[in-house]
Amino acid sequence: MESSIEGSSESTTVTTSPSRRVRELLALCFSSVEEAGGFQDFESFVTELVSCLDSLYENVALDANNELENDVIEEVLDEILKVLSSPQMDQDVIDALSFHLPKVTSKFADISSRCLQLVEEIVDRFVEACNPRDMLSILCEALDAARCYHSASTCSTPLLHGLSKVFILIQRRHYEQLKVAVPIVLNVLKDISLETDVQVEDLFDKALGIASSIRDVSSKLNNEEEAKVRCLLCLYVIQITAIISVSIRDKAASCIPLVIQLEPFLTSCGLTHLGLITGNDTEKLMSTVAGDDDEFITSFPDISLGASLLFICAKISHEVAEAANAVLGSVVDELQNNPVKRWQAYGMLKYILSSGDLLWEFKRHAIEFLLDITKGVTSSQCNDEQIDCSDYTPGIYATLQAVTLLIMYAPDADLRKKTFEALKRVLSDIPAPHRFDVLRALVTNSRSPSMTAILLGLVKDSMSKSSLQDTDCAAVDTHVIELVELVLRPPQGGPPLLPDQSDAVIFSFPISIL
Repeated sequence: MESSIEGSSESTTVTTSPSRRVRELLALCFSSVEEAGGFQDFESFVTELVSCLDSLYENVALDANNELENDVIEEVLDEILKVLSSPQMDQDVIDALSFHLPKVTSKFADISSRCLQLVEEIVDRFVEACNPRDMLSILCEALDAARCYHSASTCSTPLLHGLSKVFILIQRRHYEQLKVAVPIVLNVLKDISLETDVQVEDLFDKALGIASSIRDVSSKLNNEEEAKVRCLLCLYVIQITAIISVSIRDKAASCIPLVIQLEPFLTSCGLTHLGLITGNDTEKLMSTVAGDDDEFITSFPDISLGASLLFICAKISHEVAEAANAVLGSVVDELQNNPVKRWQAYGMLKYILSSGDLLWEFKRHAIEFLLDITKGVTSSQCNDEQIDCSDYTPGIYATLQAVTLLIMYAPDADLRKKTFEALKRVLSDIPAPHRFDVLRALVTNSRSPSMTAILLGLVKDSMSKSSLQDTDCAAVDTHVIELVELVLRPPQGGPPLLPDQSDAVIFSFPISIL
C-alpha cells in the first residue's frame, strides 16, 4: 500500500499541489492505523483531510469560472478514487473514511460533469466496500447536509444513486431501514423541486431510481414485511407525484409521461383511482405504515395532493388511465350515485384547488371533474336522514373556500363561470341541515364584497329550492336573518362589506346570475 501511494509520514507540511497533499494525508491515515495506538493520530489526519477538502471547495465557490481551479478539483477527486480502489486498502481505513468522504466530496459534484462522475464513483466504492447498514445512515446524513449546498440537485445525485444501491444490499430489517431513509429522500427531492432552474426530468430520474430500488427490495421479501414495504413504496410514489407536479412550470401535460411510469408501482399495491380520489387508499396506506407515529406522518405533507393529482392526470390523459388499467367513466358513475364517496372526493380536491404552486391548468381540470360528478345530482339524493354528512362538512367547506378564491382570481372568464357553477352544485349537494352552516362560514370568512353578494344570492336561491320546502320556515328565516346580519353588522366591527363599481369580480358574471 505504501508503495502504491506516494508520500510518507514525514510529509506533513510540505505540499506541491492539493492532489499531492490529499494523497499524503490518505497515506498518513493508512500508516497510522497500522501503528499500535495510532488511532488518535488517524482521527487527526482524517480531520485535516476533511479540512483540506473544505478549503478547496471554498476557493472554488469564490471563483466558479476558474477552469484551472476546476482541473485541480478533478485531480483531487481522481486521487481519492485511486486510493480507495487500491487492492491494498485496509478495511478499517475505508470504513473510517466512509463517515466523512461521501459528505465532503459530494460538494464538488456541481463543478463539472467529470467531477460529478468521480464523486459518483467514490460513493459507489464506499457502497461496495462497507457495511450496507452503516452506509445507509452515512448517506442519509450526507443527503440531509446536501440540502444546504448551493446546488442541492447536482450534489445529491451521487448520494441518491448510492442510496438506491444500498437499499438492495441490506440483508435484514429492510422495512425499518427504509422507513428512516424515505422521509430524508423526500425532503431532498422537495428542496430540489423548489430550485428556480430545476430540470423536471432530472428530478424525476432521481425519484424513480429510489422507487425502483424499493420495489426490488419488496420483491425479495415475504408476508407482512413485504406488504409494509409495498405500502411505503406507494406513499413515496404518491408524494413524489405532488413534488414533481409542483415543479412543472410550462403545462400540465408535461407530467403525463412521468406519471405513466409511476402508475405500475401503484397498481402493484392494489390501489385504484376511486380509492385515490376519495382518500380511502391513502388513509389505509398511512395507517399501515405510520400507525400513531405523528412524526412520520409529517414526512408526507402532500400525500393527499399527490393522490388527487394522480387521478386528475388520468383524466387529462387516457394513457395514464390505461397504464393503471382504470376506466374513469365507472369512477364518475360511482361518485354520481354514492353521496358519501362524492363528499370524500370534494374534500380531496381542495388540495389541488387551494395550492398556490400548481399550474392553473390542474385547477381547471379539477373544476371540470367537479362538474362531471355533480351532473344530474339532485338535492333529494343527499337529504337521506340515514346518511350523516357531518364528518365530511369540514372538508367540503375547505374546498368551497378554495372555489370562492378561484372565482375571484381565475385568469379567464370561462374558468370563473365554470367554477361558479361548481360552487352552486356542491352547495346544493350538502344536506339542508348543514348547508346554511357552510354558507354562514363562507360569508363570515369572505373578505370580498362581491363574493359576499354572490353567496347571499346563493342563499336566496337555496330558499327557493324544493329541498327546503319541507324545512321549518321559521328556522330558514332565522338562518337568513343571521346571514344578512353578518354582512350588515360584521362581527369584527366596522362598516359592512358591500360591492361598489370598483369591485371587478361581481361584473364578471351576468346580472341574471346575481
